[in-house]
Amino acid sequence: MPSRFILSAGAAVAATALIIGCGAMGQSGGGNSMSFFITSANPGKGGDLGGLAGADRFCQSLAASAGAGNKTWRAYLSTAAANGQPAVNARDRIGTGPWTNAKGVVVATSVADLHSANAKVGKDTSLTEKGEVVSGFGDPVNRHDILTGSRPDGTVAVPDPGKDTTCGNWTRSDGGSAIVGHHDHKGTNPDPVANASWNSSHGTRGCSVDQLKMSGSAGLMYCFAAN
Repeated sequence: MPSRFILSAGAAVAATALIIGCGAMGQSGGGNSMSFFITSANPGKGGDLGGLAGADRFCQSLAASAGAGNKTWRAYLSTAAANGQPAVNARDRIGTGPWTNAKGVVVATSVADLHSANAKVGKDTSLTEKGEVVSGFGDPVNRHDILTGSRPDGTVAVPDPGKDTTCGNWTRSDGGSAIVGHHDHKGTNPDPVANASWNSSHGTRGCSVDQLKMSGSAGLMYCFAAN
Protein backbone atom coordinates (compact mmCIF):
# COMPACT_ATOMS: atom_id res chain seq x y z
CA MET A 1 0.00 0.00 0.00
CA PRO A 2 1.48 3.41 -0.89
CA SER A 3 2.83 5.29 2.09
CA ARG A 4 0.91 8.43 1.02
CA PHE A 5 -2.41 6.56 1.42
CA ILE A 6 -1.39 5.22 4.82
CA LEU A 7 -0.58 8.73 6.04
CA SER A 8 -3.86 10.10 4.72
CA ALA A 9 -5.86 7.36 6.39
CA GLY A 10 -4.02 7.94 9.65
CA ALA A 11 -4.73 11.66 9.47
CA ALA A 12 -8.43 10.97 8.89
CA VAL A 13 -8.60 8.68 11.91
CA ALA A 14 -6.86 11.27 14.07
CA ALA A 15 -9.20 14.02 12.90
CA THR A 16 -12.24 11.88 13.62
CA ALA A 17 -10.96 11.10 17.12
CA LEU A 18 -10.35 14.80 17.75
CA ILE A 19 -13.90 15.71 16.69
CA ILE A 20 -15.42 12.99 18.87
CA GLY A 21 -13.26 14.00 21.81
CA CYS A 22 -14.20 17.64 21.51
CA GLY A 23 -17.86 16.72 21.33
CA ALA A 24 -17.58 14.67 24.50
CA MET A 25 -15.75 17.50 26.26
CA GLY A 26 -18.47 19.94 25.25
CA GLN A 27 -21.17 17.69 26.61
CA SER A 28 -19.47 17.01 29.94
CA GLY A 29 -18.45 20.65 30.28
CA GLY A 30 -22.01 21.87 29.95
CA GLY A 31 -22.61 22.69 26.29
CA ASN A 32 -26.40 23.01 26.68
CA SER A 33 -27.52 26.56 25.84
CA MET A 34 -30.54 26.35 28.14
CA SER A 35 -30.75 29.21 30.64
CA PHE A 36 -34.25 28.79 32.11
CA PHE A 37 -36.29 25.86 33.38
CA ILE A 38 -38.78 24.65 35.96
CA THR A 39 -37.37 22.00 38.26
CA SER A 40 -38.66 18.55 37.36
CA ALA A 41 -38.99 17.71 41.05
CA ASN A 42 -38.88 19.13 44.57
CA PRO A 43 -35.82 18.34 46.72
CA GLY A 44 -38.12 16.32 48.98
CA LYS A 45 -39.05 18.56 51.90
CA GLY A 46 -41.76 20.74 50.40
CA GLY A 47 -41.16 24.40 51.20
CA ASP A 48 -37.93 23.62 53.04
CA LEU A 49 -35.44 24.13 50.24
CA GLY A 50 -32.49 24.77 52.51
CA GLY A 51 -32.94 28.51 52.13
CA LEU A 52 -31.87 30.35 49.00
CA ALA A 53 -28.50 28.61 49.02
CA GLY A 54 -30.09 25.17 49.05
CA ALA A 55 -32.52 26.13 46.30
CA ASP A 56 -29.68 27.46 44.16
CA ARG A 57 -27.71 24.24 44.65
CA PHE A 58 -30.72 22.23 43.55
CA CYS A 59 -31.08 24.34 40.40
CA GLN A 60 -27.37 23.91 39.74
CA SER A 61 -27.48 20.13 40.15
CA LEU A 62 -30.46 19.70 37.82
CA ALA A 63 -28.84 21.98 35.25
CA ALA A 64 -25.64 19.94 35.44
CA SER A 65 -27.62 16.73 34.89
CA ALA A 66 -28.91 18.28 31.66
CA GLY A 67 -25.46 19.38 30.46
CA ALA A 68 -25.86 23.04 31.44
CA GLY A 69 -23.81 23.04 34.62
CA ASN A 70 -21.25 25.48 33.23
CA LYS A 71 -23.59 28.37 34.08
CA THR A 72 -24.33 29.89 37.49
CA TRP A 73 -27.92 29.01 38.35
CA ARG A 74 -30.27 30.84 40.71
CA ALA A 75 -33.73 29.92 41.96
CA TYR A 76 -36.39 32.53 41.26
CA LEU A 77 -37.30 33.02 44.92
CA SER A 78 -37.72 36.01 47.19
CA THR A 79 -37.14 36.10 50.95
CA ALA A 80 -38.57 38.42 53.60
CA ALA A 81 -36.45 40.53 55.96
CA ALA A 82 -35.76 38.52 59.11
CA ASN A 83 -33.22 38.18 61.91
CA GLY A 84 -31.43 41.34 60.90
CA GLN A 85 -31.10 40.24 57.28
CA PRO A 86 -32.62 42.36 54.50
CA ALA A 87 -35.28 41.09 52.12
CA VAL A 88 -34.15 39.54 48.83
CA ASN A 89 -36.06 40.03 45.60
CA ALA A 90 -36.23 37.19 43.08
CA ARG A 91 -35.81 39.62 40.18
CA ASP A 92 -32.48 40.86 41.58
CA ARG A 93 -30.74 37.48 41.70
CA ILE A 94 -31.26 35.95 38.24
CA GLY A 95 -28.94 37.97 36.05
CA THR A 96 -29.89 40.18 33.12
CA GLY A 97 -31.06 37.74 30.43
CA PRO A 98 -31.90 36.80 27.78
CA TRP A 99 -33.14 33.38 28.88
CA THR A 100 -33.97 30.37 26.72
CA ASN A 101 -35.69 27.11 27.58
CA ALA A 102 -34.48 23.58 26.85
CA LYS A 103 -35.86 23.81 23.30
CA GLY A 104 -34.04 27.05 22.53
CA VAL A 105 -37.12 29.30 22.81
CA VAL A 106 -36.41 32.75 24.29
CA VAL A 107 -38.84 33.30 27.18
CA ALA A 108 -37.60 36.80 28.05
CA THR A 109 -34.87 39.15 26.87
CA SER A 110 -34.33 41.06 30.11
CA VAL A 111 -35.59 41.40 33.68
CA ALA A 112 -38.01 44.09 32.55
CA ASP A 113 -39.26 41.91 29.70
CA LEU A 114 -39.69 38.94 32.05
CA HIS A 115 -42.01 40.98 34.25
CA SER A 116 -44.02 42.43 31.39
CA ALA A 117 -46.95 41.21 29.33
CA ASN A 118 -44.46 40.36 26.59
CA ALA A 119 -42.84 37.51 28.55
CA LYS A 120 -43.15 34.08 26.94
CA VAL A 121 -43.46 32.24 30.25
CA GLY A 122 -46.28 29.70 29.83
CA LYS A 123 -47.12 26.01 29.95
CA ASP A 124 -45.67 25.33 26.49
CA THR A 125 -42.47 27.26 27.14
CA SER A 126 -41.80 26.84 30.86
CA LEU A 127 -40.25 23.42 30.45
CA THR A 128 -38.23 21.35 32.88
CA GLU A 129 -34.47 20.88 32.58
CA LYS A 130 -35.36 17.72 30.65
CA GLY A 131 -37.38 19.68 28.12
CA GLU A 132 -40.66 18.28 29.44
CA VAL A 133 -43.98 20.09 29.96
CA VAL A 134 -45.12 20.52 33.57
CA SER A 135 -48.72 19.38 34.01
CA GLY A 136 -51.21 22.09 34.90
CA PHE A 137 -54.80 23.02 35.59
CA GLY A 138 -57.18 20.55 33.94
CA ASP A 139 -54.59 17.77 33.68
CA PRO A 140 -54.96 14.53 35.70
CA VAL A 141 -52.22 15.78 38.04
CA ASN A 142 -52.05 19.53 38.57
CA ARG A 143 -48.56 20.89 39.36
CA HIS A 144 -48.99 24.44 38.11
CA ASP A 145 -48.31 26.26 41.42
CA ILE A 146 -44.64 27.24 41.21
CA LEU A 147 -42.95 28.54 44.37
CA THR A 148 -41.79 32.18 44.21
CA GLY A 149 -42.62 34.15 47.37
CA SER A 150 -42.93 37.14 45.09
CA ARG A 151 -45.19 39.89 43.81
CA PRO A 152 -45.87 40.29 40.07
CA ASP A 153 -42.89 42.64 39.68
CA GLY A 154 -40.52 40.06 41.14
CA THR A 155 -40.06 41.71 44.53
CA VAL A 156 -40.75 39.91 47.79
CA ALA A 157 -44.38 39.49 48.78
CA VAL A 158 -44.07 41.23 52.15
CA PRO A 159 -46.12 39.25 54.67
CA ASP A 160 -48.60 40.78 57.07
CA PRO A 161 -47.59 40.52 60.75
CA GLY A 162 -47.70 36.89 61.84
CA LYS A 163 -48.17 35.67 58.26
CA ASP A 164 -45.86 33.85 55.88
CA THR A 165 -45.28 34.19 52.14
CA THR A 166 -41.99 32.31 51.74
CA CYS A 167 -42.30 29.13 53.83
CA GLY A 168 -40.13 30.75 56.48
CA ASN A 169 -37.64 31.95 53.87
CA TRP A 170 -37.65 28.45 52.38
CA THR A 171 -36.84 26.59 55.59
CA ARG A 172 -40.31 25.29 56.61
CA SER A 173 -41.62 21.85 55.71
CA ASP A 174 -44.89 22.18 57.62
CA GLY A 175 -47.39 24.95 58.28
CA GLY A 176 -46.69 28.42 56.95
CA SER A 177 -47.44 29.41 53.38
CA ALA A 178 -45.74 30.54 50.19
CA ILE A 179 -46.82 32.70 47.28
CA VAL A 180 -46.93 30.69 44.06
CA GLY A 181 -47.50 31.52 40.41
CA HIS A 182 -49.48 29.65 37.75
CA HIS A 183 -47.04 28.60 35.04
CA ASP A 184 -50.02 27.82 32.79
CA HIS A 185 -51.88 31.09 33.54
CA LYS A 186 -54.94 29.09 34.59
CA GLY A 187 -56.69 28.18 37.82
CA THR A 188 -59.57 29.04 40.11
CA ASN A 189 -58.41 32.34 41.59
CA PRO A 190 -61.38 34.72 41.24
CA ASP A 191 -58.96 37.58 40.55
CA PRO A 192 -58.36 37.26 36.79
CA VAL A 193 -55.04 39.09 36.91
CA ALA A 194 -53.64 36.99 39.75
CA ASN A 195 -55.07 33.82 38.21
CA ALA A 196 -53.04 34.39 35.05
CA SER A 197 -49.83 35.38 36.85
CA TRP A 198 -46.84 33.09 36.34
CA ASN A 199 -45.14 34.31 39.53
CA SER A 200 -47.76 35.68 41.96
CA SER A 201 -51.18 34.06 42.02
CA HIS A 202 -51.96 33.05 45.63
CA GLY A 203 -50.62 31.53 48.84
CA THR A 204 -50.38 27.81 49.53
CA ARG A 205 -52.26 25.98 52.29
CA GLY A 206 -49.01 25.07 53.98
CA CYS A 207 -45.41 24.13 53.29
CA SER A 208 -45.33 20.34 53.64
CA VAL A 209 -45.36 18.17 50.54
CA ASP A 210 -48.97 17.17 51.20
CA GLN A 211 -50.09 20.72 52.01
CA LEU A 212 -48.57 21.99 48.79
CA LYS A 213 -50.40 19.31 46.81
CA MET A 214 -53.72 20.54 48.21
CA SER A 215 -53.45 23.72 46.14
CA GLY A 216 -51.89 22.24 43.02
CA SER A 217 -48.20 22.47 43.81
CA ALA A 218 -45.43 19.92 43.68
CA GLY A 219 -42.98 22.36 45.25
CA LEU A 220 -41.33 23.15 41.92
CA MET A 221 -39.24 26.26 41.26
CA TYR A 222 -38.17 28.43 38.35
CA CYS A 223 -34.41 28.37 37.74
CA PHE A 224 -32.52 31.00 35.76
CA ALA A 225 -28.90 31.20 34.62
CA ALA A 226 -27.46 34.37 36.13
CA ASN A 227 -24.53 34.56 33.71
